[in-house]
Amino acid sequence: MRLTTKGRYAVTAMLDLALHYAEGPITLADISQRQGISLSYLEQLFSKLRKQGLVDSTRGPGGGYRLSRPADEIAVADVITAVDEKVETTRCGGLSNCQDEQQCLTHELWTELSRQIHSFLMGISLGQLVERQGVQKVAARQERDQTQVDDIQMPNVENA
Repeated sequence: MRLTTKGRYAVTAMLDLALHYAEGPITLADISQRQGISLSYLEQLFSKLRKQGLVDSTRGPGGGYRLSRPADEIAVADVITAVDEKVETTRCGGLSNCQDEQQCLTHELWTELSRQIHSFLMGISLGQLVERQGVQKVAARQERDQTQVDDIQMPNVENA
């Protein structure tokens, strides 16, 4: 199985949106800074996520992106699929032409594994991930790191 950076980054960015949902629209620049994903790459991903109806965008000052529906209603598999990613473990991509244009000996095994992985990812929502203690710890650390960066970039005017 190979899940590329595209799928991983899409899930990470969507989880970031879910974590900051209450703050209103979130800019891609904020996600980029918190998650270490290039802004241009996020723009490409969010174009696909918006077309698939997973995010809404708001233009202008105070604009950015929001989840289009509650995080509990967005499965991880939906995010991966939205960015044209497949979680496929067969060598043939499920076409049954793995060995000399015919099905290989282990085709059914890898096909079943692909189904299990897809089922697993369909069973996990962004909302469930947000509730995980490990996710909460990482999000808190990222917020602390972001605050420190903001403090360095914008020194306290009163002390100047």
